Amino acid sequence: QLQASGGGLVQAGGSLRLSCAASGRTLSSIAMGWFRQAPGKEREFVAAITKSGTFTYYSDSVKGRFTISRDVAKNTVYLQMNSLKSEDTAVYYCAADRGGSSYYSRGSEYDYWGQGTQVTVSS
Repeated sequence: QLQASGGGLVQAGGSLRLSCAASGRTLSSIAMGWFRQAPGKEREFVAAITKSGTFTYYSDSVKGRFTISRDVAKNTVYLQMNSLKSEDTAVYYCAADRGGSSYYSRGSEYDYWGQGTQVTVSS
């Protein structure tokens, strides 16, 4: 089970940190990802972190502004979002991949999804 939180309303240029608390499996046994979906658009990949926590991946649209990290002791994954833009407005979802697929940007590779948290960036 995944529980996402931390969304809200922020001005452009501001920051937010999303959290995703996992239960049932330890983070060291699963890869985690963040996706987002804006109104009228398809879901898109944002960031991912491997099972080992060694490697992280980002979409080009957020690279350099967002950082994915995890705290194994708290079994929680984070998405630090800086320099937010209006185009970052979306519902953000965390997801877990038991298999640790190489296709980390594909939503179909993930087995479990959180409920989503709304991020709204005002310009």
